[in-house]
Amino acid sequence: MEDETSVRIAEIAPPWTSVPPPSYGGIELIVSQLADGLSARGHEVTLFASGGSRTLGRLVSPLPEPPPLDNIGDVWDDAFHSLQSYLATDGADIVHDHSTALGSSLGALVGESPPVVHTVHGPLHDRARRHYRLIQDAVHLVAISESQRRLAPEIRFAGVVHNAVDLQEYPETTRKEDFLLFVGRTSREKGPEVAVEVARRAGLPLVMVVKKAAPEERDHWDRHVAPLLNGDVEVLEDVNHERKVDLFGRARATLFPIRWEEPFGLVMIESMACGTPVLAFPRGAAPEVVGQGVSGFLCRDADEMVRLVALVEELAPDRCRAWVKERFSSDTMVAGYEEIFGSIRPGRRSDR
Repeated sequence: MEDETSVRIAEIAPPWTSVPPPSYGGIELIVSQLADGLSARGHEVTLFASGGSRTLGRLVSPLPEPPPLDNIGDVWDDAFHSLQSYLATDGADIVHDHSTALGSSLGALVGESPPVVHTVHGPLHDRARRHYRLIQDAVHLVAISESQRRLAPEIRFAGVVHNAVDLQEYPETTRKEDFLLFVGRTSREKGPEVAVEVARRAGLPLVMVVKKAAPEERDHWDRHVAPLLNGDVEVLEDVNHERKVDLFGRARATLFPIRWEEPFGLVMIESMACGTPVLAFPRGAAPEVVGQGVSGFLCRDADEMVRLVALVEELAPDRCRAWVKERFSSDTMVAGYEEIFGSIRPGRRSDR
């Protein structure tokens, strides 16, 4: 393109769902905002994503349709999608990879021709840290929270860019109803059984939007959540965006009782954008994301979460939404990545 500030960017999404995702798919939601936001700012964007995806830029789909969700992690689909994407990035000024360890490994082999930026969307457990230490001199790594970066001080990051939501896709609802909401996959780390306990003790119905497609998710659900359920809990799966936003808007509060160092937690800003406060345990990025006493409460344990349910009515919906608008809007996220892309030159590594 003629504009000297325009950059040719290849955005590589994971293969497991289309972009934007029809239901489950937090990373794909971020990639969708980035691809469209960068295109709207005049950059030449090619999105590599599974068939059925939509974008303002150019779409390339190595796989004509996403693999089944219960095949997440299948090495052959992952390898084909990642390799085919990298083979087709010729001419890009920047490759921005959101895929798996396999994708970032290919990025390390590409090196600086063109420079590869890899956003670390997943947890930094020991094996992940070993991997990123190995590739950090060949790939520009981006953390999605300060909490995530602090977990691995030995790893060189090009910067931190928080995840975001497109506020136009999350209308504010001021009239709340008497139910609590849980949204997420079922696992011990996400704490769906804690959400059931908290809602029941608070005397409110609970709506659960859950992903339980993978074998370990189904096992956790059958062992630890299903035995707790009765008529005061409504369970939904494969909820589309419109239905999810409707629930976020009408809920009195969203429960986020995580029991691990979650790198970000997109559910929290989705809820707050709709004017609904979040009750979360102070793990991972939650203290960065939730405005204590403004857009929600950080709770020490389930007992405190039960007590603070009664106080969420004091948190104004417009202040919840303003909190997200000021910190976690699509424009802010796109500008953050633009700054990182602009700091990268072939042959030069980013500072710690």
